[in-house]
Amino acid sequence: MTTQDKALEILRRLSKATPHPKVELHFSTPFELLVATMLAAQCTDKLVNTVTPKLFATYKTIQDVADATPEDIDRLILKINFHANKAKNIRAAAAMIMDTYHGKVPQTMEELDALPGVARKTANVVLGSAFGIASGIVIDTHGIRLSNKLGLTKEKDPVKIEQNLMKLIPKDKWIDFGHLLTLHGRYICTARPHTCTDCPLGDLCPEYPWT
Repeated sequence: MTTQDKALEILRRLSKATPHPKVELHFSTPFELLVATMLAAQCTDKLVNTVTPKLFATYKTIQDVADATPEDIDRLILKINFHANKAKNIRAAAAMIMDTYHGKVPQTMEELDALPGVARKTANVVLGSAFGIASGIVIDTHGIRLSNKLGLTKEKDPVKIEQNLMKLIPKDKWIDFGHLLTLHGRYICTARPHTCTDCPLGDLCPEYPWT
């Protein structure tokens, strides 16, 4: 089995197990997803979802966030790792969206990547889940761990891993594949000790007990 055949079979099996994979961050607008994803860096989606309802209720528009001080925003996200720095970036990103992009969250990788506190992973989340634009594959800690474990890449750098996977997975499945790896790593093939009994990937994994 070639690496590409293996990648496509992983995609097929994970898609069967989770037919409609989605980001688990709660949001109702592209900007809310942008903010939630920024907050989720080195933090769990579950914790972010406990903080964002009050944050989004307090600041209902991008202009509201741009008009706030970083200190005001920070007070609402104190449970989040690196909250002070994230508060500064969220306010600065909102101001840039208002000033440069006429109050609309941009829809290209280059423009999103230029926002304060936004890197390629965050941009991919927003493009894929808010706009349905497949500009890449979201690679988080689960994606790094599983793509190496499953033998799809030997790279450790997320950008290089993404480049490798984009060659293996059809573009119309890029958005789903990132979600599928994340969900599989979060709930089935966790970084903690776990049983492989119900794993849909089975013999595709070198660590499966019966390979």
